[in-house]
Amino acid sequence: MKTMKGPALFLAQFGGDEAPFNDWNSITRWAADCGYKGVQVPTWDARLIDLDRAAESRDYCDEFKGIAAQNGVEVTELATHLQGQLVAVHPAYDEMFDGFAVPEVRGNPKARQEWAVDQVRKSISASRNMGIDAHGTFSGALAWPFVYPWPQRPAGLIEAAFDELAARWRPILDHAEECGVDICYEIHPGEDLHDGISYEMFLERTGNHARACMLYDPSHYVLQHLDYLDNIDIYRDRIRMFHVKDAELNPTGRQGVYGGFQSWVNRAGRFRSPGDGQVDFGAVFSKLAANDFDGWAVVEWECALKHPEDGAREGAEFVSAHIIRVTEKAFDDFAGSGADDAANRRILGI
Repeated sequence: MKTMKGPALFLAQFGGDEAPFNDWNSITRWAADCGYKGVQVPTWDARLIDLDRAAESRDYCDEFKGIAAQNGVEVTELATHLQGQLVAVHPAYDEMFDGFAVPEVRGNPKARQEWAVDQVRKSISASRNMGIDAHGTFSGALAWPFVYPWPQRPAGLIEAAFDELAARWRPILDHAEECGVDICYEIHPGEDLHDGISYEMFLERTGNHARACMLYDPSHYVLQHLDYLDNIDIYRDRIRMFHVKDAELNPTGRQGVYGGFQSWVNRAGRFRSPGDGQVDFGAVFSKLAANDFDGWAVVEWECALKHPEDGAREGAEFVSAHIIRVTEKAFDDFAGSGADDAANRRILGI
């Protein structure tokens, strides 16, 4: 068993144009003041990181990590959720996802996808330059508009979508292999990799690529009514990252999993700050400890009700209280009688 690291905070929901959230120095100092030991970095936020420089310069990466260290936190992982989303976009979502890209490639799906692939590759290179071996992202989606089988899907449609998705990611995964970095797909509704089965479909098409790993976030499983504890046991060898995010699903006679097109506050399923939802985090942390997960426990604040700064401060305390410092001995060692092969044979009557 291993003791995981933490608490850490994903900065994606906190970067902004006002202090202390508008530059790397101040936001890392703020995170440390909240009680965090690490931060996960959204590489699309130029206020926090210069991705081009990070991909090219170890000196820049050393300086970047040094500022964080001076302020009391480590860089846990880099993330490309927005860029990864753009690796594969169904035309139905072209306009809505255009805002994730730089202005010069908007309105041009081919150029946008090429830009996204380059961004993910640069982020993987930057991870290598920072000495980080796990990277968080989204898979993107070609089949998502057809997640519900009505009208009946044409034979081979989903297979073709996953063939193409794997073909787009395979060169990126190979680059990750060269860099010694695991790509950890956040299993997430809206992505083609939204549950275990869809992840396995993708994994098979990548030749069970060693770098095609998982970012485990139980909140997305609660909202799908998926067994989030069993998931840890099934994919224990692929889970390389962990988001601590809570959720609740409270179906009524009017709405359930799909939410009736309501706002987050008014949905039956909604994200909550850690400890405010239905995830059994005591069981989650126990499972991860028993399965030798030694990565970071990273708070991803997404809550329909609570103020983000309150959620951040409470999240640091919550994770600190849940990390299990694993034992190096059995609780009943005091009653041990030692090892004696001859005695064991006598006890067994052999």
